[in-house]
Amino acid sequence: MSLFKYSDEYISNNELMIAIPSIMIGVSVLSLPSEIASVTLYSDGWVSLLLSGIFFTIIIVLGAKLANLFPDQSFLSYTTYLVSRPVAIVLTFINVCIGLLISALSVRSVAFISQQYLFEKTPMEVLALIFLLVVIYAVSGSRAGIFRLNVLFLPIILVSFLFVFIMNIKWIEIENLLPVFQTDMSGYVKGFIKTYEVYVGFGIVLFYVVLIKQPKNLSKKVAIGIAIPIVFYIFVFLLSIGIFGNMVTQNLNLPMIELAKRIDIPGGILERVDALIFTIWIMAIFNTVAIALDISVFLLSSIFTQINKRLLTFILSPIIFYISMFPQQVDQVKKISSISSQIIAYFTIFLTVGLFLIAKIRGVNRESE
Repeated sequence: MSLFKYSDEYISNNELMIAIPSIMIGVSVLSLPSEIASVTLYSDGWVSLLLSGIFFTIIIVLGAKLANLFPDQSFLSYTTYLVSRPVAIVLTFINVCIGLLISALSVRSVAFISQQYLFEKTPMEVLALIFLLVVIYAVSGSRAGIFRLNVLFLPIILVSFLFVFIMNIKWIEIENLLPVFQTDMSGYVKGFIKTYEVYVGFGIVLFYVVLIKQPKNLSKKVAIGIAIPIVFYIFVFLLSIGIFGNMVTQNLNLPMIELAKRIDIPGGILERVDALIFTIWIMAIFNTVAIALDISVFLLSSIFTQINKRLLTFILSPIIFYISMFPQQVDQVKKISSISSQIIAYFTIFLTVGLFLIAKIRGVNRESE
């Protein structure tokens, strides 16, 4: 089967805007309510989600402004200008590892949950490999094609979960949401830290702005892009708390799947809505893994310019599969994901803010560059 090639690899502002929620809405959407509910009281978790959302919006806007200072320059190119080439290469390799780690943990999560809900007798390794092969095919093709897949898949994902919200509204009990603001400060801080996992991937703007031919109103676009998962996650959390209550929610492994199971369509038109939602959720994971792997390939291509993109993809793919097979239990995947998401978040925040301050201290502006 031949790969379709686009006339160019440029993307638009809107495609980058859509890529931001595409990489963020992934594995964590199913378990987020229980994670937040475990450290907050009643419905107070929405405060942590909102505050963290505002914080990461500021960071991602800084990242967009930083990359926009260096038009038509790759991440390696402008970091070389700011901090020297050896340091830039180290930072590039660290981001490559981050992309591989996100991909591996996402692949493992898909395999675990797919086996639990859909393919009980299928070996975990087979499920992980099949999913990874589909991602490899997407990434080895046109980079612009990945962004166009995001444009296609994201509306389907959002509409499907909106359907879950609408069908479950009748089950909401206002008493479960009250009283408000009962959590102490340490609870809000813990909830804030728990949200790191859902916003992993916010550093995408550091790498892909170079693909935009005319980056106009970029800060506004990326702010809108991250606003989508912020609103989405707050709705998911409040819906779970409103129906199950705080105590029940924090003891559910996958509250989103439980919400889908409650849907009862008259006439028995669709008996297993949860299976449909789970299938669409796999599309969301595909977006996340495809972008994360492509970032790794993209960054390595800037260092090893003589190596073909497809060859780099084939070299990195076994590494992803090997890493994904390390966790043996679901709890291990959750623990590793939690720790790694915090490390990734702190590193990306430090990197974005640090490079932006260095650029400003050195008097860099778009006109001079």
